[in-house]
Amino acid sequence: MDHSVSGSDIILHQSDFDLDETLDCGQAFRWKKTAEDTYEGYYLNTFLRISRADGRKDVFRLENTTEREFLDVWYNYLDLSTDYAELKRRFSEDEMMAKACAYAGGIRILRQDKWEALSSFIISQNNNIPRIKGIIGRLTEHYGGYPSLEQLKGETAENFGFLRAGFRAGYLEDAVRRLCSGELDLEKIAVMPLAEAQKQLMTIKGVGPKVAMCTLLFGMYRTEAFPVDVWMKRALERWYPNGLPECVKGYEGIAQQYLFHYIRNHPQEDKLEDKTVTVTV
Repeated sequence: MDHSVSGSDIILHQSDFDLDETLDCGQAFRWKKTAEDTYEGYYLNTFLRISRADGRKDVFRLENTTEREFLDVWYNYLDLSTDYAELKRRFSEDEMMAKACAYAGGIRILRQDKWEALSSFIISQNNNIPRIKGIIGRLTEHYGGYPSLEQLKGETAENFGFLRAGFRAGYLEDAVRRLCSGELDLEKIAVMPLAEAQKQLMTIKGVGPKVAMCTLLFGMYRTEAFPVDVWMKRALERWYPNGLPECVKGYEGIAQQYLFHYIRNHPQEDKLEDKTVTVTV
């Protein structure tokens, strides 16, 4: 990774990074493609427009971004400190992982805020991506940005009626209540052993194993967290009935991203006919 300042922009030189594969793959729901090779989105309430610079493969322009903001926010959010080339080399010791890494080699983990990740994946349950983005859009519009727990303290499912989120409004209410009361603490959960952390998150109404693992992976950067939905169940049954290969140990969540993208886009090879992008639990 290398970067430079160009006027009010940051020019980022970064291999192993693709905007479509990273920003539009279902791990975050506040990014919108506004033009070819251009996205607009947020980390909490910090806005970014990012595009490929002059169509060059590994060069990106972060518009109206100070160097301080880049280093304080986007460097971490885009996981620029991680050597994905080395991870893919390691993963490719396994034949199936080699195919998956070669197919979508520009995927990176987005290191999101803990509360935003938890609440977003609560909203994502049995939902499709356009509707998830719509609900989160109404949430941020209503509160003038992504609301903090303090802003949501005391809100009820009825108060969340404007979201048109259905049963998920009750799940949000329960999450806010447990976190604001101190019954649960996301900072403490983030450093617990993985199984205990998942168990704690699953005490929230409606949070199952997959939502808990997504929160741990994307909101707490627990790279060993391995979310399993219907697509990953099929991948495991087909390729890894005896468990994941040793070469992904400690980074199962990153390996999951490559596998998820591959299996969804190869129905002819994997005998999968449904390519609807629906987030299931």
